[in-house]
Amino acid sequence: MNSNNNELEIELNIKSFLVSETNEEGVIKFANDEFCKFSEYSLDELIGQHHNIVRHPDMPEKAFDELWSTVKSGKRWKGFVKNKSKTGKYYWVYATVYPFTSCDGSTGYISCRRKASKDEIEKYSKIYKTMK
Repeated sequence: MNSNNNELEIELNIKSFLVSETNEEGVIKFANDEFCKFSEYSLDELIGQHHNIVRHPDMPEKAFDELWSTVKSGKRWKGFVKNKSKTGKYYWVYATVYPFTSCDGSTGYISCRRKASKDEIEKYSKIYKTMK
């Protein structure tokens, strides 16, 4: 087995549901236990950090440009994302990001993520390589 952590995959369980909330700048305000588990960060380590703390270098900037332009226009974004854990391992998710305005008028984003299938991972790995 290769000991290089960035080549080790963390496979989500079919029941895994990762949730995080950020402010409008992308700074993490909340993360559920599943997000902490798979990202390998504690809640205290995540709160106050920009969400790109889990961004994998294989992800093209264009994918995140699309995400941000979509949610900043008030629309929901859905897509596949390869994330990086604290120890350098990776995990794929199907993410849905929702913009929201809370009752106090503050705005932000909630991201809900589930396991991506092998076929989806294969497809989007190829697409993202062409976007680099």
